Amino acid sequence: MKTSFLFLLMIFLQLTQGFADEVMKDSLKVEKIWDRAPHNAFPDMIRFKGDFYVALREGNNHMPDKSGAVRILKSKDGKKWQSVGLLEEADRDVREGRLSITPEGKIMVITAVGVYDDGYKILYPMVSFSDVNGEDFTPLQRIEMDIEPNLDWMWRVTWHNKVGYGIVYRNYNAAREVHLLKTTDGINFNHVAQLPIDGGPNESTIRFDENGEMYVLVRREDDDKMGVLAKSDYPYTKWTTKKLTKRLGGPNFLFLDKNTLLMGTRDYRKEGAKTVIHTTDLDGNIKKTMELPSGGDTSYPGMVLYKKKLWFVYYSSHEEKTSVYLTKIPLKELSQ
Repeated sequence: MKTSFLFLLMIFLQLTQGFADEVMKDSLKVEKIWDRAPHNAFPDMIRFKGDFYVALREGNNHMPDKSGAVRILKSKDGKKWQSVGLLEEADRDVREGRLSITPEGKIMVITAVGVYDDGYKILYPMVSFSDVNGEDFTPLQRIEMDIEPNLDWMWRVTWHNKVGYGIVYRNYNAAREVHLLKTTDGINFNHVAQLPIDGGPNESTIRFDENGEMYVLVRREDDDKMGVLAKSDYPYTKWTTKKLTKRLGGPNFLFLDKNTLLMGTRDYRKEGAKTVIHTTDLDGNIKKTMELPSGGDTSYPGMVLYKKKLWFVYYSSHEEKTSVYLTKIPLKELSQ
């Protein structure tokens, strides 16, 4: 009798959890915030001096494309958005703009600029900075690295204790590698370590816990394609890695609290891709998954924690035209 009761209780909990997730997905208020270009994608978001900033790529299509440019948007309330910058290079594709705030109190936009023709023929990181008011973005300039240039893409920079850290991924000797670099000015980068990750590692996001331990969420495109969560203590030269149970696309994450991560990513499914948020422990074990209204060409979220909500911006083509969307999710819904 006791065994039967426990079995029924487990079934009930699974059903109610599934029902709660569906109710939450259906009740999410998602707003389209930008669709002015033929293809609007790859957004990122930060909060700076009381305003929200979103960087996104405008182009004619996903790729190949020489029309790509990075648009910078600004909003006080997340409802009305105004353009405050456009970063472009003649005859070049300017791709994912990733946002951070420098120790000098300026917005930094790291991008990848290249020429694609059945594979990248030219590819290198470039950077732009705002003034101290979050306006007047400088023209793009190429960053300097103390490693031999080789189709390099630095996907995001994260600042910690006045030092900016970024993972550059590169094709080298027919294999893809990921390397940690650091900077103090956002322009000149020095090599720290190569991460011991195989399987075609590429897009990577860095975050730090309250003790200064570095966490890196890494996409992989070869072998089993499962994502990796890497960790290292200062000076970030010795690494532990944990392979996840999910493939990643455009991975971003934040610490919800000292024991919990929020991972935003593309979820690859037989019926088509979706943008999702995984609530995980510190080893990347998934406790809860929330699906966003999305489909087709989708993902690459920007994430900001503000007033007990996760502000989550992403792109999707589930309404035919590839557009950028914003939703605000109560943190209690993600932690339950």
